[in-house]
Amino acid sequence: MTARALMVVGTGSHVGKSLMTAALCRVLARAGYRVAPFKAQNMSLNSAATPEGLEIGRAQALQAEAAGIPASVHMNPVLIKPGGDCTAQVIVRGKVWQKLDARSYFGSRSLALLPIVEESYHTLAAAHDVIVLEGAGSPAEINLRDSDIVNMRMAKLSAASCLLVGDIDRGGIFGSLLGTCELLEEDERCLIRGFVINKFRGDLSLLLPGVRTMEQRLGIPCMGVMPWLDRLELDEEDSAGFDQQISLAWEPESDSRKLRIAVIAFPALANFTDFTSLQAEPSVSLRYIREPETLTSAHLVILPGSKQTVQDLRWLRNQGFEEPLKRHVRGGGLLAGVCGGLQMLGHEILDPRGIEDGGDERGLGLLPLRTTMSASKITVPVRGRLGASSLFGVGVGQRDLCGYEIHIGVSEYLSGAAAFAEIQRTAASAEKIPDGCVSANGRVLGTYLHGIFDDDPFRHAFLAAARTALGLPEAHEFLGWRKHREEQLDRLTDAFAEALDLLAIFGLLNLPSSAVRPGGARP
Repeated sequence: MTARALMVVGTGSHVGKSLMTAALCRVLARAGYRVAPFKAQNMSLNSAATPEGLEIGRAQALQAEAAGIPASVHMNPVLIKPGGDCTAQVIVRGKVWQKLDARSYFGSRSLALLPIVEESYHTLAAAHDVIVLEGAGSPAEINLRDSDIVNMRMAKLSAASCLLVGDIDRGGIFGSLLGTCELLEEDERCLIRGFVINKFRGDLSLLLPGVRTMEQRLGIPCMGVMPWLDRLELDEEDSAGFDQQISLAWEPESDSRKLRIAVIAFPALANFTDFTSLQAEPSVSLRYIREPETLTSAHLVILPGSKQTVQDLRWLRNQGFEEPLKRHVRGGGLLAGVCGGLQMLGHEILDPRGIEDGGDERGLGLLPLRTTMSASKITVPVRGRLGASSLFGVGVGQRDLCGYEIHIGVSEYLSGAAAFAEIQRTAASAEKIPDGCVSANGRVLGTYLHGIFDDDPFRHAFLAAARTALGLPEAHEFLGWRKHREEQLDRLTDAFAEALDLLAIFGLLNLPSSAVRPGGARP
């Protein structure tokens, strides 16, 4: 028997579809159902590696976590990673398919992927009771209707009942709800079975007259008003939320003296979720920056991953970061690079096959590495161990680490180089591979591993070593990130269950009301 289907569509990007899908997955899992998320096509620079080493959108990995199941490539069969030259890398079933411009992809190529999308959906549906689908952007993007494989075409193929989500915090909620429905075709509009108002802060009684009017105009019920959840530390899918964090002020100094970490916000920054766990630490003040003047106040600077490493390296130079970064290191500051940031810290990046821009680019010369761009892409979870018993030149007892690789390019060691870690790419492989690099004095280091800071023991050792190397006092408190993440997912789900009419939602799925926990009701 194929799974029942519920779909979350939105009035636009960043209205809360991804987190609402995650909440629905956890609500259904709590009720005892086998539930899985599905997003046919995702456009994001944030990605994750599945257990079998395939690349999917980070949001679908979070949703799988909410459902209590391993992430699968079938949850996001098409991932589009925008580049800096009006093109994008199209990932199909976790592997690079083609590099295309928007006209080529939406002109004819997207529909060619529809059979693959359908097959992935049916694979999930055959193994689960419920599939919670997520749309992309807005289903009312009428210029893209003919090439749509993620919104209402997918709703029809899965026979899904749809919830339309709007973000009241950005304003114009009633117009966006009404306009979205008006622009849908009749056979699409009838699939919208209710609407949800998201990110509300204020007096609900003042909102209700508008809600009742919208119910009358749209002919569908409001399934709930979701409150604004402040400091919800869960992964953002796209840069709309991330951009709001750039150039935030440093937190005021306290007795514990917070470790100030500056992450350089490249134009093509990828996987900024790598640093969410660091940002949540009580002993850390983390800031995303695009101005080199900010480096004077930072203790530790991180060069993150990039979808366009060479272009972002050029941007770094054009913004005037190169000399301040080197001055930061000479003055005793700490510097780290992740993935593309590691490549930038080396002496040279070679691109003889034109994988990015072609040609050669001089690196920052702070690590003895040379990187050559390659057509093949490595996507795999890894485990490993620090190459030495120290971080930033400070002895540490915790040497084990884990994360995942998602990168193109192969780095070779130059004279005097020392690896950051020794890793194994699969549990079945005994081969140990050197990863990353560490400077001679230990104060500059880099790794290819994403997600490395999500591992509690390693992150705690990393921060403790950084503080000691900088002469800062020991931290009084460390965060248990995995427990904290579960608490955040539960916080989101509890708020969702309280605010929304779960009886009505379960009714759309023809699931018994006895499975609904006490909580929300119709507003």
